Amino acid sequence: MPQVTTERLKILRGKIYELMELYPSYQAALLPSFFVAEEIFGFISPEAIGEISNVTGVPAAEIRGVASFYAMYKTKPMGRHIIQLCTNVSCMIEGAYDLVEYLKEKYGLTPGGTTPDGRFSLVIMECIGACGTAPAMILDTDSYENLTKDRLDTLLESYK
Repeated sequence: MPQVTTERLKILRGKIYELMELYPSYQAALLPSFFVAEEIFGFISPEAIGEISNVTGVPAAEIRGVASFYAMYKTKPMGRHIIQLCTNVSCMIEGAYDLVEYLKEKYGLTPGGTTPDGRFSLVIMECIGACGTAPAMILDTDSYENLTKDRLDTLLESYK
């Protein structure tokens, strides 16, 4: 995970100024600013939130609220690969919670947590739109359906 340094904050500040020229309001520049912060720091750090607030004039509390509202943004350090496992009704009925328990037992991975080796982080999702082929997950940007424990092991092994 890249360190928060004065130089990296300066880079973030410059990119936010560039973004603000492209959008009709400072609030509209927040979402793209989050992507830039993640690119620079690996997540939206408290320091990045402060810098975004300083540049845009949007209160830090509002920025934190917007960043934490969207599941696509990382507001804490995450593993190299992000597992987004659906636990909504169809996935739940088809065994998603068994898979959550399996990830905990085999990989030491809990919802919202990261494996001890920093390889995977687990995010529980409400729905990823794969109800007919549940249980399902998104691993980084790839979708996987009809999951079983064996299939999960095979997939995770391929993400080294």
